[in-house]
This record gives sequence, C-alpha cells and structure tokens, in this order.
Amino acid sequence: MTTPSAPQGVTLNAPLQPGFDRILTPDALAFVAQLHRAFEPRRQALLAARAARTARLDAGEKPDFLAETRAVREGDWKIAPLPQALQRRRVEITGPVDRKMIINAFNSGADSYMADFEDANTPNWANQIEGQINLFDAIRRTIHLAQNGKTYALGDTIATLQVRPRGWHLDEKHLLVDGQRVSGSLFDFGLFFFHNARELIARGAGPYFYLPKMESHLEARLWNEVFVLAQNTLGLPQGSIKATVLVETILAAFEMDEILFELREHSAGLNAGRWDYIFSAIKKFKVDHDFCLADRSQITMTVPFMRAYALLLLKTCHKRGAPAIGGMSALIPIKNDAEKNAKAMEGIRMDKRRDATDGYDGGWVAHPGLVSVAMEEFVAVLGDAPNQIGKTRDDVNVGAADLLDFRPEAPITEAGLRNNINVGVHYLGAWLAGSGAVPIHNLMEDAATAEISRSQVWQWIQSPKGVLSDGRKVTADLVRAIIPEELAKVKATGATGQFDKAAQIFEQMATSAQFTDFLTLPLYEELS
Repeated sequence: MTTPSAPQGVTLNAPLQPGFDRILTPDALAFVAQLHRAFEPRRQALLAARAARTARLDAGEKPDFLAETRAVREGDWKIAPLPQALQRRRVEITGPVDRKMIINAFNSGADSYMADFEDANTPNWANQIEGQINLFDAIRRTIHLAQNGKTYALGDTIATLQVRPRGWHLDEKHLLVDGQRVSGSLFDFGLFFFHNARELIARGAGPYFYLPKMESHLEARLWNEVFVLAQNTLGLPQGSIKATVLVETILAAFEMDEILFELREHSAGLNAGRWDYIFSAIKKFKVDHDFCLADRSQITMTVPFMRAYALLLLKTCHKRGAPAIGGMSALIPIKNDAEKNAKAMEGIRMDKRRDATDGYDGGWVAHPGLVSVAMEEFVAVLGDAPNQIGKTRDDVNVGAADLLDFRPEAPITEAGLRNNINVGVHYLGAWLAGSGAVPIHNLMEDAATAEISRSQVWQWIQSPKGVLSDGRKVTADLVRAIIPEELAKVKATGATGQFDKAAQIFEQMATSAQFTDFLTLPLYEELS
C-alpha cells in the first residue's frame, strides 16, 4: 500500500501495525529514498562484480593480494582515533533485536552489544520494524517488558550499542523507491541512523555499526560514501559514524588493509567472523575438485587456513591502530547437565584465552551467561587496559598460500553428514517461523552456521573427495534417504518451526546441480 504521507516515489508493500509510524515517518522514508537513489546503481554494479569474480574462481583462478593496491598495504597510515566508547571492547555480546534480548544484552556486563538485523534475525517485516522500535526505546532508556510474571528494564550501567544492518546482497522487498526494492543494508542503516544518530551523540556515544559480508575494498568504499552523505544530510561532523567490518569472506581476507583504508575516518577495526568465513571458503571453491573440508566440527580456529586468517587480521588491525575483535564461539550454557556445561565453559575459556593471548582486543559471545567467563580470560591478559592495540605482531608472516591451506580434508563421517542435515533442517524451519538465532545441540546456530551445513553437504556430493570414513561416497540419493530420518528427530525435540517445508528446501538446495549463493535469498521470498 502507499501511505498518504509517503514521499514521492516511495511505496510501502506492508501493513503499518500500531507503532510502526514512529519509525516509518515521511522524513525517515525520504532519507532512505535519498540513499537508494544515490547508491543503488553502485550496489548493483558491485554485486555484478561479485558474480564475475565467482565465475573466474569457478574457472580456476586463485585469490591473491591485489597488485594495484600494494601501496596501500605498504603505506604508513592509521585509522582515525577511536572515540572513548569504543576503546574498551573486551567482550561483545551479539543477538537479535527482540525486546527481551536487547534488554538482557545491554544489562549483560559485556562492554558492547551488537544488535543484529542480519544473521541472528529472520528479516520478516515485523522483526525489522519492531527491532527499530526496540532500539529507539533502548537508546532513550524507555524500553521495558513484562513477560511471564517478570519485568525487564535497563540497569544503570549498560553495554555500548553497535548495530549490524543486512549485507549488500539483501533487499528489503516491502519498501520500493521509484519501483525498485531498496537495499536491506540501506533500509536498516538509514532508519536507525536517521532516528538515533543525534540522540546517541548527545548521550556520549555515537552511531556505531558492524558491516557484514563484504568481498572487496570497493564495497567498503561504498559504505564510506554512504556514511559521508548520511552525516552531511543530518548535519553531523564527519567521523561521527564508526564501523567495524566483519571479515567473513575469504576474498576480504586478501584486502583487509584496503578495507581499513577505505573506511579509515569511520573505522572501528575488523572482526574475525569465523562461521561465515568457513562458509565463504566452501562457496568460493565449491567446484574445485582439490578442495574438500572435513566435518564442520573439525574446522576449528587452529586449523591452518583459519589460524592464518586470524593472525593476519590481528596483525593488520594493530599495524593500523585499529581494534581486532575475535569471533563467536557457538557454545552456550547447558542446563540440567553439569558435566556437559563444564565442558562447554572450558571450551569458551580456551577460545577466548587463545584470542586474548594472541593479542585480540576482545571477542564475541552469544549468551549473557558467557560474558563473565569470556571477560575473565581477557582481563587475565589485559588487566585494567581497555585494549592491546599496541601489541603488534611483527612475528606474523602470512601469505596467500597460508590463507588457502585448506586442511583438514578428513574425516568426513556419517555422523557429520547427519549433523549438517539435522542442523540445516532445524534452523531453516525455525527461521521460516521467525527465529533467526536458535539453540541446537547445545550450540547457538544462526544463518552463518546453517550456511556451512547446507554448503558442505552440497560440496561433498559434488566433490570426488566427498567420501565418508567408511568408504561410501556422499551422493544425492544418500542425502535424500537421510533427510526424513533427521526431520523426524527434529520434530521429536518439540521445537517450533516449519520443518516439513524446511526439509524440502534443504533437500533442493543440497542436491541441486546449481549452488545457491545464500540460502536466505530464496527463503526471504517465503516471508511476509
């Protein structure tokens, strides 16, 4: 429908539920439309460049550091100074933008909270706009919730807010400008920035963001130009915006210096987004018969290509005066099983201890119950220091071959295959029902881990190396035979979700001849 007060050329194809008009004001929609008109042609060109690069990789091209940007990598420069609010980020909690999660995350004791409109959130219309309302209220400290006999409200000391909009590849189908869908990135960023940037600055913080899924420094350049226009339009000083880039594609790993350089006036560092990084490696080398990773459980941060990536990110950030933030351990607290919970907590400790000892300035957790455990490990290394940016890693020397050292290739097991299918079906079913962060088998799964599950199954079918440890080849027929068995197990958990539809979608994606770039692209069309 078109609202009577919508700006010229702007059409909303979604119901305006009570309270939505607080966010979808004519001025806010005009701001999003301005961003769309200024940058949509560039976004489409960059997405086309992604597709062209993928075709070259499919044809056998290997990624390498760019010759044309060598001067940037070798230059002596640093990012702009960090604001006080972003100098201490030892533990960052992430999660979706529902009201209860937002309150609990702000109160968790973490230094920072990344409110996620992307991987931990199903982007249906209600979730996107209610998330904006929730953050609007939280910033002004008016947020509260009464639920199941409990009352939730913000405490006196809360985490610093950072917001992750959707990636460049995602659209917002409910808002059209001049007949075109707008970018999900610009929709999420634009509404949040328009309503909250001045308020955040007045409260001693600022509009701080996390930027996902980029594959090149040119995509970072586009974000920087968005920031410049946005600040000019609202009359805010340049550099008010600060953004941390998630290095969660293998191509971005070859352009980390360049990404920091493009965003240097607006940069808040880089984050090692490990799960999407693994998915990206599978996706980019999906037809390379020399590439085949072992079970997901074997691909830890200590395997060669992941270790090289983590150390190069750390060295690059600190060389440029930028924070290096470690990625997410998917482990969560386990209720009613003290032995398993103790093992999970030890896994969290080891993960954060490694990051802190390496030199990282902070790391992610997905559950409030993990904040204190992670914080202890960073405090043990940092003491009272807010960060360890001064810890340069001149001993690190990572080349292209190190980033492409894809081991281990074995084992690939039936248990690993079944786990991928089970997690994929369970997560997709929950996602279709509106939940984007789902506890499964004592791990917090989101879109990134679901992508690993379905892409590994697809690649094991396609690759001659996709052979189980008992000698059986992973085939489409084997996968089709296992899916109903794992679907029954998912249903037996009593979880809520559209699991029959999810099983059909998972089977189609895992066994089709063509690989779908992102599972959320076709799934998004199923949402209201």
